[in-house]
Amino acid sequence: MISGWTIVVDRGDLAGTEVLRDEPPSASDLSDCEVLLRVSRVGLTANNVTYGVIGDAIGYWGFFPAGGPGRGVIPLWGFADVVESTVDALPVGTRVYGYLPMASHLVVRARLTSSGFVDTADHRAELPAVYNSYLVTSSDPAYDASLEDLQVLYRPLFFTSFLLADQLADNDFHGARTVVISSASSKTAFGTAHRLRSRGVRLVGLTSPRNVEFTTGLGLYDAVLPYGAPVDVEPSVYLDFSGSPDVRSALHDRLGADLVEDISIGLTHQATSQDPRTSSFFAPDRLRKRTADWGAQGLAERFGEAWHAFTAQAGEWVAIAHHTGPEGLVEVWQAVLSGGADPGTADVITF
Repeated sequence: MISGWTIVVDRGDLAGTEVLRDEPPSASDLSDCEVLLRVSRVGLTANNVTYGVIGDAIGYWGFFPAGGPGRGVIPLWGFADVVESTVDALPVGTRVYGYLPMASHLVVRARLTSSGFVDTADHRAELPAVYNSYLVTSSDPAYDASLEDLQVLYRPLFFTSFLLADQLADNDFHGARTVVISSASSKTAFGTAHRLRSRGVRLVGLTSPRNVEFTTGLGLYDAVLPYGAPVDVEPSVYLDFSGSPDVRSALHDRLGADLVEDISIGLTHQATSQDPRTSSFFAPDRLRKRTADWGAQGLAERFGEAWHAFTAQAGEWVAIAHHTGPEGLVEVWQAVLSGGADPGTADVITF
């Protein structure tokens, strides 16, 4: 009986999917230092669609090559269990968290670290290191078995929130005391707002009219405005989670010299600008700095504290919809890809 599967998508049309069935590797197929993981629980959000949209530019298709020319495997964040191993420190039954394929299984070449391991497979060598690291749950200060759903949905996004808020505070908000945040209903945006609530700044969230009620209900922003509504003219930092040139242009026109910094988050592309106030935030860069400053353990402890504070509230904000199997995963993928998802609902898939 064939028990393995991989979901491949058409890189030119992400709605085109196919479930490929195959046998997973056996213990005899593994080389030294290799471990076979069985994917157990994953989250799927609009962030995963971004991986597909800009997969060629950033290299996301390179993590899990499969499916032949013109096709690829979308990465997901989630949990997996060791089912075969050649590494004594990673015995069968070990549960890990990290970057996983839309597939039932994954073979990794494990180099042990203090918190888990890094996949050193040749095809991943030139890819961003943060995505190649896996955490063993028994060594993870942020892990709570009862919060796995929240972890697969929020943790990779909240880690960006954590690092972004840290950088803003480290720079004293560039002299501003108001932070304007677009796509304020998105998980990374309101995770950032959660981190900034106690930092003595005024938080203004911008969102679509249909998401104003949800975003206001989070209780994280001092004001929530629909796109197009005028913001107060005062020294402000703009956090651009939307990538909308129109929103950015309107804020520049409205705030003028009071817009002290315009920060594009992550992989949002903005037009080339000579304006010294414009910059981009890329979480792996900040991660490298804070790992050097605090050490890996110090960073893990600080993040763990922030994560526990966030998850104490996050479960109240979003209803989690559960799905099962590759068919459920394809169904959720198509729904998220089509847009218009309810920000008050999030999807978790188990296998």
